[in-house]
Amino acid sequence: MTHRMRSWAELAPQLIAVAAGRAPADLVVRGARLVNVQSREVLDWQVAVAEGRVAYIGPDASHCIGEDTRVIEADGRYLIPGLCDGHMHIESGMLTPAEFAAAVIPHGTTTMFTDPHEIANVLGLDGVRLMHDEALMQPVNIYTQMPSCAPSAPGLETTGYEITPEDVEEAMTWPGIIGLGEMMNFPGVIHGDPKMLAEIAATQRAGKTVGGHYASPDKGRDFSAYVAGGPADDHEGTAEADALARVRNGMRSMMRLGSAWYDVESQITAVTEKGLDPRNFILCTDDCHSGTLVNDGHMNRVLRHAIDCGCDPLVALQMATINTATHFGLERELGSIAPGRRADMILTSDLKTLPIEEVIARGVTVARNGDLLVECPHLDWPDSARNTVHLGKDLGPGDFEIAAPEGRNRVHARVIGVVENQAPTEALEADLPVVDGVVEGEGGVCQIALVERHRATGDVVNGFVSGFGYEGKMAIASTVAHDSHHMIVVGTDRANMALAANRLGEVGGGVTVWQDGRELVLVELPIAGLMSDSPAREVAAKADGMVAAMQACGCDLNNAYMQHSLLALVVIPSLRISDLGLVDVDRFELTELFGDDR
Repeated sequence: MTHRMRSWAELAPQLIAVAAGRAPADLVVRGARLVNVQSREVLDWQVAVAEGRVAYIGPDASHCIGEDTRVIEADGRYLIPGLCDGHMHIESGMLTPAEFAAAVIPHGTTTMFTDPHEIANVLGLDGVRLMHDEALMQPVNIYTQMPSCAPSAPGLETTGYEITPEDVEEAMTWPGIIGLGEMMNFPGVIHGDPKMLAEIAATQRAGKTVGGHYASPDKGRDFSAYVAGGPADDHEGTAEADALARVRNGMRSMMRLGSAWYDVESQITAVTEKGLDPRNFILCTDDCHSGTLVNDGHMNRVLRHAIDCGCDPLVALQMATINTATHFGLERELGSIAPGRRADMILTSDLKTLPIEEVIARGVTVARNGDLLVECPHLDWPDSARNTVHLGKDLGPGDFEIAAPEGRNRVHARVIGVVENQAPTEALEADLPVVDGVVEGEGGVCQIALVERHRATGDVVNGFVSGFGYEGKMAIASTVAHDSHHMIVVGTDRANMALAANRLGEVGGGVTVWQDGRELVLVELPIAGLMSDSPAREVAAKADGMVAAMQACGCDLNNAYMQHSLLALVVIPSLRISDLGLVDVDRFELTELFGDDR
């Protein structure tokens, strides 16, 4: 089953007839204050819809009303375009595309541009196709970007599958593919890597958009080289200077507010204070887990936040609608309420607080006052997507021991430092004690392990991390481990770390928290070890339990789980862990765990 939209060209005769008053509309919205994002003004206009597309906007749509026309009385409320998320990963919600859509439709999201590179790392092109196919089944618009980087940093990690230029070329022929997913291997582009450039070329030949990911603070020659390579947008900015550099070089600056990324406030000043043209700025979420979606919202949350940061509501709305559509070459298809466009609209009584009172997608009311009114169809996910955690052996406490160099009583170790609400980590150092030849954490430093789970090698890479605040004997394990998605285990006790890791091997993936030899919570993610096909509210309830369990173990960081899941993301500075060892991302090279004695 696919929710196929008939094209503007197919429907032109009917749209013309309705607009001219020769045929009745399916739907008319009247009494609304129409927010026109094309002109950035509010108009007391009416809207007529036929076959899921807007046929007429103007002061009076009475000529479009027939005997069977459905009329919505807006009663003075604002009618705004459906919201678009310019960059996101469905897998980060721990949900399948169907359940993600079901979660965000009541929040007013009617279009998503998704990069399924999480599942690409586990299942390769087959996994991308599954995500693409379920996306096309939904009653809202979910466009898929073909993942570009699996592995994201060749030579620094091992993925379950590798994406090739041939894969990219094939995917560009699929109906729901809108472009190339974020080009995370920015050193590869900067140095002219033939594989990365071949993927970009295949996308450009198809006339589609190349997504960017430039996580380096360097805005000199390397940045210029990256932009010259073809990426058209970037969401990794964290400061006003980042936004300025991107738009001045012809990129779109994507400003994100996810579950753990708070990068809008620090960059939107480029518009609110510097006065740059806002049409080159786009709002997005990047990563939102199910708890955020159920409890706080989706793009409506980002939009409210941008307004709270001082952005004019109409400008902020453009950043979440027409700007996004234009960037992906879809300005004539969606992102505004104008003739020919998909009739994706929201009724709200306030442009600042943005209550989402009625959501219309393709001319159909799909949600009202927080209640979903349509079905979001599911794909039949195959067994190959459900059996993806292969540890190779039962792990024991000894697998998590870190042997000290011969004769040392203390060691000087490199430590991954977690930064609250930010994707980058710090490269820290600590002097740690040695007990019976094994290095122990102290002073807020606990252990981190990367457990290989794709090829059943039984390999475990160990290191140290600080910033979570864990206390007592505990461990948390997750098969969501961006981007290679092995298993990350963080803990203060090796026995609990082994219990947590083995538990995820037993259930086929997810997140589990252990304390004193007892499981506090388990979030099952059976699809690729990344997603659940259970309803969002059920997954969110378990995710809330996970957060509570982490807090019970001493962690009070905002959305600490998101920080946990990114500790193996070897394309964002400064220090990460992979199945090949500790990674210095500032230099893009493996580094030793132990430094010189101090």
